[in-house]
Amino acid sequence: MSKTHNYPGRLIAVEGLDGSGKSTQIYLLKRWMEMQDLKVFFTEWNSSVLVKEATRKGKKRQLLTPTTFSLVHATDFADRFERQILPLLRAGYIVLADRYMYTAFARDITRGCHPRWVRNVYSFATVPDITFFFDTPLTVSLDRILSGRPKLKYFEAGMDLNLADNEYDSFRLFQGRIYAEYKKMVETENFVVMNGMLPVEKQQLMVRKLVEQKIDLPAYRWRGRR
Repeated sequence: MSKTHNYPGRLIAVEGLDGSGKSTQIYLLKRWMEMQDLKVFFTEWNSSVLVKEATRKGKKRQLLTPTTFSLVHATDFADRFERQILPLLRAGYIVLADRYMYTAFARDITRGCHPRWVRNVYSFATVPDITFFFDTPLTVSLDRILSGRPKLKYFEAGMDLNLADNEYDSFRLFQGRIYAEYKKMVETENFVVMNGMLPVEKQQLMVRKLVEQKIDLPAYRWRGRR
């Protein structure tokens, strides 16, 4: 079971389907915090240098089973957590995470991994102070992604699950199941649900307001200004 933390830093995560707008919002929040002279650090899903090459090879050769796929991403997450997230929380930074362990919960369970097993794998991770879930209709998210992708990748499309004969139909079915898992977590994981259909600027203002309400931002300024 993941645990809440008592570190001086604060952890904010964003979750949602591909194309939900979450990455745009966390980027805008990061830039705003930097302009406020706050101690802020950004980390994103599946970006650890330690396991990047192994992940690439495994995906390219289609060697990953649901369990190995889950463990590879857990290794990536664990490396970033131990080397980046945890040290910076201890050092009093605001850490912004573009996807957190909830991405694994949604995707790995959809791939057939047991929910309790997946959560146990990530039991070392601390619970974010705020987790935003950008709830965007499946059709809208899919249109955003598919309009910018000339070709979907095998695992990205969920082709390993044999949901459909082609990448696009498989992708739609796969994302639909992931969305259903996210919706289950809204209450159990205390997500702050954001309407992904609102204008980008309005969403960002709402995000900033909620962050200001829950976190004493002046306490995280570089030069201690209040």
